[in-house]
Parts: sequence; structure tokens; C-alpha cells
Amino acid sequence: MRIGLTSIFVDDQEKAVRFYTEVLGFQLKHDVPLGEHRWLTVVSPEQPDGVEIVLEPDAHPAVRPFTEALVADGIPFTAFSVDDVQAEVDRLKGLGVTFTQEPLRMGPVTTAVLDDTCGNLVQLAQMHADEAPQG
Repeated sequence: MRIGLTSIFVDDQEKAVRFYTEVLGFQLKHDVPLGEHRWLTVVSPEQPDGVEIVLEPDAHPAVRPFTEALVADGIPFTAFSVDDVQAEVDRLKGLGVTFTQEPLRMGPVTTAVLDDTCGNLVQLAQMHADEAPQG
């Protein structure tokens, strides 16, 4: 069994595809019209055949209260691995991205949290080899 897809609920699919591709640097994989919404997926350019992120419309009535509560409490909905959190923060700030948590090292991981402009907080995480858990 493998993970093939994961979803991120977004308040505007067009805005989301621009943010996730033009700002974060993911590549558009699928863009299929489905009535008023689209089947939109993006992938990492480093793993074009890897896990796809579905930019899922937040149209279900349970979604907005859920995502709004997470944002209000400062809880990221998802996390992306990066090689260098500080370098990504610097790059993304240069593109106008807002961070709700600056880089913070906690043992074997450094994290930062950004606002994806589409209703979510997203964590960037860098594992440090010198303190990585063994397993």
C-alpha cells in the first residue's frame, strides 16, 4: 500500500493553483473540469510521479469551520519537507508569503509555518541528520 493522493481544502481553486505552483514551486499534474469545480493536483518537481496534492474545494459545510478553527489556533493543516527551512523562508518572503511562525529548531527538526492564502496554515520542516531519530 502506498500514499497516492492527499487533499488540501482551499477556498479558491484558481488562487490555490497559482500559489502552489508559482509561489511554492509545485508542478500542476491534473486540471480536469468537474462542473463548477476542477480536479486539480500538484506534485513536487523533485518527485513528479510521487504523491499528488489535491487542491480540493472547501464547499462541504464542515470544511470551513474546521479549517478556520485550525488557523485560529495556529495549527498547520499539512507539512512539506525542505532541505533548508531558513532558505525557503527567505525565498518565500521575497515572494510576499506571510509566516505565522518563523524558523524554530526543536531537537532534530526545524519548522516554520506559512499562510497559503487559501484558508490554511502550512508547516515547512527540515530534519537534521545530526539528531535524526534512529529507526
